Amino acid sequence: MIFIVVKFTIRPDRSEEWLTLVDDFTQATRQEPGNIFFEWSRSVDTPNEFVLVEAFESGEAGEVHVNSDHFKTAMGWIPNVITKTPEIVNVEVPGQGWSQMAELSPAQGQ
Repeated sequence: MIFIVVKFTIRPDRSEEWLTLVDDFTQATRQEPGNIFFEWSRSVDTPNEFVLVEAFESGEAGEVHVNSDHFKTAMGWIPNVITKTPEIVNVEVPGQGWSQMAELSPAQGQ
């Protein structure tokens, strides 16, 4: 599995609409056959920073993603709303999705 985390720093005047702006891109990516997950979060420490956590079944699926029309469209307009080059971690990991954490589970009877 290809596991990717990207930090996007958004212009303050556009950060409140960021999730709406990326919605078409997000929905199209989630429909790709090789996509496992594509999830956005907002930093609790840096309000204009959004973190994308995504995974693809293989390097080939990741290549299909970056060559897709929706990816190319997003890469065309995103430079207008970011304040710096996004930071990325891109690694290949074993498995095909999330595993359960061994050290923690919900309390019984709560």
